[in-house]
Amino acid sequence: MLFRIAPFVFLAGQGLAQDTARMDQIVQSYVDKHQFMGTVLVARDGQVLLSKGYGFANLEWEIPNTPNTKFRLGSVTKQFTSASILLLEERGKLSTSDPVKKHLPDAPAAWDRITIAHLLSHTAGLPNFTAFSDYGKLEPFATTPVELVARFRDKPLDFQPGEKWSYSNSGYVLLSYLIEKISGEKYEKFVRDNLFTPLGMKDSGYDSNSAVIARRASGYVPSSNGFQNAGFIHMSIPQGAGALYSTTEDLLKWEQGLFGGKVLKAASLEKMTTPMKNNYAFGLMVDTAGGRKVIDHGGGIEGFNTELEYYPEDKVTVVVLGNVNGAAPGDIARKLASVTHGEAVKLTGERQEIALDPKLLSRCVGAYEVAPKVILKISLEGNQLSSKLGNQPTIPIYPESETLFFLKVVDAQLEFPDAAKGTATQVILHQGGRRLTGMRVADAAAQ
Repeated sequence: MLFRIAPFVFLAGQGLAQDTARMDQIVQSYVDKHQFMGTVLVARDGQVLLSKGYGFANLEWEIPNTPNTKFRLGSVTKQFTSASILLLEERGKLSTSDPVKKHLPDAPAAWDRITIAHLLSHTAGLPNFTAFSDYGKLEPFATTPVELVARFRDKPLDFQPGEKWSYSNSGYVLLSYLIEKISGEKYEKFVRDNLFTPLGMKDSGYDSNSAVIARRASGYVPSSNGFQNAGFIHMSIPQGAGALYSTTEDLLKWEQGLFGGKVLKAASLEKMTTPMKNNYAFGLMVDTAGGRKVIDHGGGIEGFNTELEYYPEDKVTVVVLGNVNGAAPGDIARKLASVTHGEAVKLTGERQEIALDPKLLSRCVGAYEVAPKVILKISLEGNQLSSKLGNQPTIPIYPESETLFFLKVVDAQLEFPDAAKGTATQVILHQGGRRLTGMRVADAAAQ
């Protein structure tokens, strides 16, 4: 059973109090559906609007989550690895334009053209070792940086460096190995001494399977029988790709320090936040949400999903750290950001389904290419429209208007802008503050 924890909020005026109440309501809706446990923080220009824990840090002992509960960050770790590399560049120890081989002379010939910048931006072409068929068998066992790099060093590249973008944990494991080799210090120590300690991040560090870490959350996975303990991963494996832990309050210090000029020089921060391909910069996504620039990254590791977002135009920080696997942290973060920016947010349970004539519904039936070779199929059976994205299960969709439909299993909408006038030619997927447009390519009936 889950219960609500009294909020830790800092209020300034009735309007802000109303905003905070709505934020709490949004998060609680995910808690009530057993999709989220964790902690949440929202701040604007240095003022904390919401800082609160939801559910339990440990279900077996019913220990509640609080703002000082520590969570594994997963890939939110990558920005700390990126900042470490840029610090070494500022100190003259490396250049992001350096070939990897300059610092690893025994690197395979296939890596000759790979630069440190390629690793930082996921454009190196290194195959992602966490996608290897044997990864699950090796996950529980301790390893060393050399052994971990050996898992992918002799594999063929997925593409030539700089040609494409493909998310690769291998690149960030290699970066943490380079940090150790070039600095002469363990990755854990370098990050602690150069990032955490100067910013006063006393509740952050490199996670461990053996150390006793005060106020550390346990990780869970959803199942048909409720939450279960997450599987085991030895924390020597994720390294600079995903091994750090922190709290919402420490991550606010990080955002304020990073974007306040306390970590990197202006030129280095500019480099870190300039996208290369696919809106990815160095350990950070740089995108738009609700028409606003957002610099963000999510994370996922056994039992934990996380989201850290920064809106530079009005200095809004949103941190959502969850100790149950699922997509909720990203969805929650975007909704909280919308409320902070004064926008109305409608939850799935607040949407009103209307009845539409099947003739109107049939205008949406078809297949739409929403990404290269990724097809969204819309089908109609009786009065029920359904959607199927790629190989995912078929999901019913429900009309709010002649052109707008919503899903109940996830917080998303499908819009068919021209369906009111005739057969739809495109679909727009709205989810997590982002829009994804697909053009009609064939009839859905043509399976």
